[in-house]
Amino acid sequence: MLYRYREGQIQVFLVHPGGPFWKNKDEGSWMIPKGEIDEGEEALPAAQREFREETGFELPEPPYHALPTIKQAGGKVVEAFAVEGNCDPEQIKSNTFEMEWPPKSGQQQAFPEIDRAAWHQLPTAARKMLKSQRPLLNALEEAIK
Repeated sequence: MLYRYREGQIQVFLVHPGGPFWKNKDEGSWMIPKGEIDEGEEALPAAQREFREETGFELPEPPYHALPTIKQAGGKVVEAFAVEGNCDPEQIKSNTFEMEWPPKSGQQQAFPEIDRAAWHQLPTAARKMLKSQRPLLNALEEAIK
């Protein structure tokens, strides 16, 4: 979870998933950049790699704050870390995924994993984020006191 301070307020960098299922969804659909840990890979290097793949940005140098592990509604376990830094959300360059679209058409289409990103103050982030990731916001506040 990338965070920064602006006008005395904490802001977090959140991303919106790409693809047709998320196209018209906003509140409750944003998340931290995340992904799978490769076999033999440690959680922090995986988080750094996934952030780079999903946004095109390198994360800043330590210190990193380990946040509590959460379980998303779909069952995915997320190990998260917080680090202070900055980036321009208008400059994201996401990797892509392919899926059959429209359904049952036999056609494969490529979509960006992330279609947009933005900085949000904590109250806004709490509305925008996936419900299962919201506990990370409180954990962030505790970790950076």
